[in-house]
Amino acid sequence: MEAEYPVLLDTFLVDSEERLRLLKRASDAGEPEQLRQAAHSFKGSCSNMGAALLAELCRELEETARREQLGAAPGLIERIEREFAIVRILYRAERQRFGGLG
Repeated sequence: MEAEYPVLLDTFLVDSEERLRLLKRASDAGEPEQLRQAAHSFKGSCSNMGAALLAELCRELEETARREQLGAAPGLIERIEREFAIVRILYRAERQRFGGLG
């Protein structure tokens, strides 16, 4: 697993950027089911990578979308973006411990 860890970090970071775009797109389009699915998927990814606060924020967004309370979505997405910015810094630093960014 240690040899694949850097690839896992890189994949998570790239994948998360796309997941954030999907969250914004679904929110902007007023699509609660797409937003719920995107938040659910991002939640699982964050949880698997140990980003507990980010996973919790995604869970909140997932629940908000499930309830079709889309007015709260932009604020939650902003919080997710801010937390991901922190996670990205930490995971990039972690990645550098394994020979720099790929």
